[in-house]
Amino acid sequence: MSCFRLPLSLCRLLDRHVARFWWGDSAEHSRIRWVSWRNLCRSKHEGGLGFRRFEQFSPTIFQLGYHVGFKGQYSGSKEEKYFIHNHLAFTVKFHRDLQTDSARIVGFEVKPYSIKHEYEGKWAEDKTRLTTCDPHTKRTVINSNTPQEVDDKKEIVFTYDVEFQESDVKWASRWDAYLLMSDDQIHWFSIVNSLMIVLFLSGMVAMIMLRTLYRDISKYNELETQEEAQEETGWKLVHGDVFRPPMNSELLCVYVGTGVQFFCMIVVTMLFAILGFLSPSNRGGLMTAMLLLWVFMGLFAGYASSRLYKLFKGGEWKKIALRTAIMFPGIISAIFFVLNALIWGQKSSGAVPFGTMFALVFLWFGISVPLVFVGSYIGFKKPALEDPVKTNKIPRQIPEQAWYMNPAFSILIGGILPFGAVFIELFFILTSIWLNQFYYIFGFLFLVFIILIITCAEITVVLCYFQLCSEDYLWWWRSYLTSGSSAVYLFLYATFYFFTKLEITKLVSGVLYFGYMLIASYAFFVLTGTIGFYACFWFTRLIYSSVKID
Repeated sequence: MSCFRLPLSLCRLLDRHVARFWWGDSAEHSRIRWVSWRNLCRSKHEGGLGFRRFEQFSPTIFQLGYHVGFKGQYSGSKEEKYFIHNHLAFTVKFHRDLQTDSARIVGFEVKPYSIKHEYEGKWAEDKTRLTTCDPHTKRTVINSNTPQEVDDKKEIVFTYDVEFQESDVKWASRWDAYLLMSDDQIHWFSIVNSLMIVLFLSGMVAMIMLRTLYRDISKYNELETQEEAQEETGWKLVHGDVFRPPMNSELLCVYVGTGVQFFCMIVVTMLFAILGFLSPSNRGGLMTAMLLLWVFMGLFAGYASSRLYKLFKGGEWKKIALRTAIMFPGIISAIFFVLNALIWGQKSSGAVPFGTMFALVFLWFGISVPLVFVGSYIGFKKPALEDPVKTNKIPRQIPEQAWYMNPAFSILIGGILPFGAVFIELFFILTSIWLNQFYYIFGFLFLVFIILIITCAEITVVLCYFQLCSEDYLWWWRSYLTSGSSAVYLFLYATFYFFTKLEITKLVSGVLYFGYMLIASYAFFVLTGTIGFYACFWFTRLIYSSVKID
């Protein structure tokens, strides 16, 4: 009996699961051997590694990967021990083409076992015969009754066996087992749940627009004297201040432009995914497409930020263009570099290499930044938008507000409903990212995204109307933060998911999780905040252009 090296594809996978996560720095203290009693086929296979999970009255569901080991107790003992799966039983499935009389591998399954291998005498690389797994006596591993315990400086023998089975699955259908959707009812429940929220908000908006606003506008337009106007209270009284540029207006322009860039990237990516251009089996393709689209959508970011900047009577469009091109990508890059440095420190092959980092920097400064400047130039050259009403020179004093109209309280309340519209689908997205499962139901995701847009717009409009009726005209930033605060709940849900669904114990792995979820929450904040801002922007211009102002 001799030791064999596994084929490259399997060797990479098993090295990743066994050597990296289990052994780490202690690999030098243990003798790890692979013994094969049936040679593996050298054919190029396109399947995936998984184990079958059987459920009553349901088709077979495949899970990507397998558990490297498990924690348990010996009978009669309360002390917990760690055991490793050191024997893998592969079932390689192939489909035979009757026309060409050729066969291609369409997938394979693996069943992991933990067994304490035994052999006679001392270990000899090519001559040792195991008594627990011997091809000559046709003795194979069929259970884990005598598991292999993990202990420092203890010898562990790794084995595998391979069985070939003919399959009815055709080459074109080899991915169907991995893309089986067994939880479509949950997704429909998510859609219905989100639609109920939308209908509730739509009813409130309709009531405001068709009843309250119509009555207000009619009443304001019927006022004959200035004394009557002064006796009135409501949103019309702040018409001289409602379009006053806010504090940190340049920063608001930057965030709005970035949100437009992110929104355009998401829409185009989803359309490509729905049309089938982005395969869920190639995650690298999806991320590459999103990065490239982000780079080219810089044109719209520069245009949106400069248009808003010119509305605020700004004159230095180049400064706004530079901040729009640098700020959001700079923050994301700084976080990503720190996380990547942690991965480098662990000597993991999952770290982004220097060449890829250089390519990303080139895309940023070589393509995205120039496009942002081009968009800003085009937007700034166009005539500025005219406000429906004139702005007073002296700011109006804002009366004392009720406790429920406190900015922090109303902003946090406003983020609940947008998050509630997407949190069920968010569970599947997090599972896809962190538990190595495929996410391919982009049709459901697109519906949820549309519902998110409507929810963000409507909740912001409703709260903005209540704010203006309270004679508080500082709506610019609050409209952005109201819907953007849903990112706070997203990060809180990610924290809940970490402690309830994941079994991450290493500090570095935990930092990576929260670092990446911080990036996702920040991007979600920019996206939803921009949606809410433009909804409020349209709403205020609409209502103040409908009343007669002397």
